[in-house]
Amino acid sequence: MKKPALLILLSLLPLPVQAADSAWVQATATGFEARLVTTQGACPMLHAQAGDSPMMVRAPADANFPLVCAAPIAPGAAGVTVAGISLPVPMADPQKILVLGDTGCRIKGAAPQACNDPAAWPFPQLAAAAAQLKPDLVVHLGDYLYRESACPPGNAGCADSPWGDNWLTWQADFYTPAAPLLAAAPIVLVRGNHEDCTRAGAGWERLQGPGAAVSCSLHDPLYTVALEGLSLAVLDDAVSGETDLDRAAARTYAEELASLRTSPVWLIHHRPTWAAITGPLGIPIGGNLTLMEASRLNAAHGAPLIPPGVELMLSGHIHSFESINYTRGVPPQIVAGNGGDSLHITPRNLRGTQFQGHSGVTVADGLSVGGFGFLLMTKAGDGWTIDLYDSAGTKTRTCRFSHGRPGRLDCPA
Repeated sequence: MKKPALLILLSLLPLPVQAADSAWVQATATGFEARLVTTQGACPMLHAQAGDSPMMVRAPADANFPLVCAAPIAPGAAGVTVAGISLPVPMADPQKILVLGDTGCRIKGAAPQACNDPAAWPFPQLAAAAAQLKPDLVVHLGDYLYRESACPPGNAGCADSPWGDNWLTWQADFYTPAAPLLAAAPIVLVRGNHEDCTRAGAGWERLQGPGAAVSCSLHDPLYTVALEGLSLAVLDDAVSGETDLDRAAARTYAEELASLRTSPVWLIHHRPTWAAITGPLGIPIGGNLTLMEASRLNAAHGAPLIPPGVELMLSGHIHSFESINYTRGVPPQIVAGNGGDSLHITPRNLRGTQFQGHSGVTVADGLSVGGFGFLLMTKAGDGWTIDLYDSAGTKTRTCRFSHGRPGRLDCPA
């Protein structure tokens, strides 16, 4: 008996995402922590060679999310598993740090991204390729959830996609494609503007927030990840408007930046203070007024624009790769926001970028590289080798970061 044509058609469509357990290890304000999202009714035990410990409820299940559990990872832990899932353990002195950002698939407005097309949204294969490099630590620079609206009827590119701030969407946009990477190494998770309280902030706080779970906080306080000979300072600048100056937020950022007195420090945040997109007539333009005001407030008290211990800044938000060296003693900037969301067009040569405001900072030299991808920073002598990879895992360029106050980025043509 032949199947009806409608049943044959339905059998060819992708199946909807199903809720499933996910586990990972992330940096928090108090150290590294194992997290588990589980469809079970209670938190399980965390197993390790040194002994077992109970996972605690981070957030109870509700209509949109399953139960979220958490437990600290002790320094030097080994053989850590939970719910049958093996977890990576933190290294005190990571030699290979993988960096990526802005990985979700955009479904919003009249031209949604084709999430079902690997060429249009390559994050699943990008994450798998990145995991093959066996990093010791992963840094995600923010913006995980872009599926804010329902896929338009009849659009095969995003058909059957979940949407909104709920576990099925977080799974589809991040946890399912990122699973190989989360299994490979602990991760530092930066809050992006897509995780502010008007978008996916509730899911961010429940799943990924660095502190205790709350309904949604406007700002998560700065915290540092202490590594051997290096600190990563994670700044939540999700609400720092580029063109609308928020003086209250600027004061908060200024106070947090002023607290960075250790050295060396890498400043890890989502929105870059001075970076570029293509403006009218192809002129590179950019700048975040709120973050520049925070720097100005510190400089008004005799401090540098960026604390002297900060030797490098890493951000996403702009969907491209950028390597920038500045004037005025400002540390260099890496932008790595090309992990999966629709790409931005950025000028190859960033020298001469016009920044809004009056910070006095200019680009000494800098470039951008288009296309989807990620980067791997490998410790080498007195600095780090920075290898750029495309979404298939092919190395496309090698740069170099040299330590210093400020440091220096070099990306030969």
